[in-house]
Amino acid sequence: MKSAVETLNPTRVRLTVEVPFEELKPSLDAAYKKINQQVTVPGFRKGKIPARVIDQRFGRAVVLEEAVNDALPRFYTQAVDENKVDVLGQPDIDGLEGVEKIADGGDLKFTAEVDVRPEITLPDFTGIEVEVDPITVTDEDVEEKLNELRDRFASLKTVERAAAEGDVVVVDLEAKVDGEVPEDGTATGVSYEIGSGKLLDGIDEALTGLEAGGTATFTTELKGGSAEGKDSEVTVSLTTVQEKELPALDDDFAQLASEFDTLDELKEDSRKRLVRMKEFDQATQAQERVLDKLMELVDMPYPEKLLADEVETRKHNLEHHQLPQMGIDLAGYLTLQGKTAEEFEAELVDQAKKGIKTQFVLDAIASKEELAVNQEELTEHLLRRAAGSGMTPDQFAQQVVEGGQVPLLVGEVVRGKALAAVVESAKVVDTEGNVVDFEDDEDEDEDGEEAAVEAAAEADETVEA
Repeated sequence: MKSAVETLNPTRVRLTVEVPFEELKPSLDAAYKKINQQVTVPGFRKGKIPARVIDQRFGRAVVLEEAVNDALPRFYTQAVDENKVDVLGQPDIDGLEGVEKIADGGDLKFTAEVDVRPEITLPDFTGIEVEVDPITVTDEDVEEKLNELRDRFASLKTVERAAAEGDVVVVDLEAKVDGEVPEDGTATGVSYEIGSGKLLDGIDEALTGLEAGGTATFTTELKGGSAEGKDSEVTVSLTTVQEKELPALDDDFAQLASEFDTLDELKEDSRKRLVRMKEFDQATQAQERVLDKLMELVDMPYPEKLLADEVETRKHNLEHHQLPQMGIDLAGYLTLQGKTAEEFEAELVDQAKKGIKTQFVLDAIASKEELAVNQEELTEHLLRRAAGSGMTPDQFAQQVVEGGQVPLLVGEVVRGKALAAVVESAKVVDTEGNVVDFEDDEDEDEDGEEAAVEAAAEADETVEA
């Protein structure tokens, strides 16, 4: 087989392939064998029909077409490997010579046009500078966390007064849409904390100041059920008002709510947890801002077909998955966003470009730095992804393996490591002028790399070569 490559533009090439007839013989034999198992010819047992009889009865062209269909992917892959082409997506095959020429012993000839990864010139990462929020935990922050914990251990006492924010009330609800109550338009004995925002828009205002036995009516958009998304007139009847009684903040509470013996120990643990949360938030912020700076420093052309496919994928996911869950169509979405169709399309293109560029640049860094992923790193990432999916680790792992998505997870991890390497080289300072070094502490380093994996995965989203 002979092959040659021609560069059409920085992101697309044309492969020209010429295969001698002799190299088609394995595929030709396989074609005869396959046809033998599929057809019946009087006087011959299935699978024992001579090749000349198949040619006479069904035509040599049928056999050759079957052989070419079998051989084409193999010869295309061989040409890609020989010419060291880093291809993206599926090729456009053209120029196949007519089977009549192959039938006379002629060569198989074809061309394949395909997108390729552009060459990327990486910048000096030490020139990247970003600013992040400082890590500060105040006594008020600790107090807020402790009050949240107290709230979880609160008891309820029925009171004879008007309902107020923070009270837990028991209510009955009736919703009417266009004057009619839907089949699932009533609910009784619903427990709700005023001010939590977890039920219906407008219900907090309707309940505040209402006493047990009172009713109120308000208009709102239903958030679930058969009439989801529709405007409804809702009548709420208040049956019980309950006041929260919080436990005292003392050593007894510390023993009740935690493994600590004293309130001081609980406070110190709460402070440490808040610091850890802010460290992770700071690492995430650094990753995102370094990534943005990195993208600004790199210029690259975009493979046209890959970009078009990515834009279409994003649009399809929005129209057929996200918007139906919101109960609106694309026109309604554009109205809510205050965007024209042209602005929406331009936004999709920008998002797709960012995803493609992120993947290609981080892949280039990973290649330059010779980064790899070990089994422990892949397992840790799989566990995090499983937790976010709502599935058990075993279920998620089975889905990944059966869907052939292991390379996708490997790609996410290695790109995260690439981004973490860039952050280590960049200058990161907080708004107070303190230099942030994610290598100072092993836990902080783990925070940084974990945040990098998440930032890289979020940025490149569905793009996969």
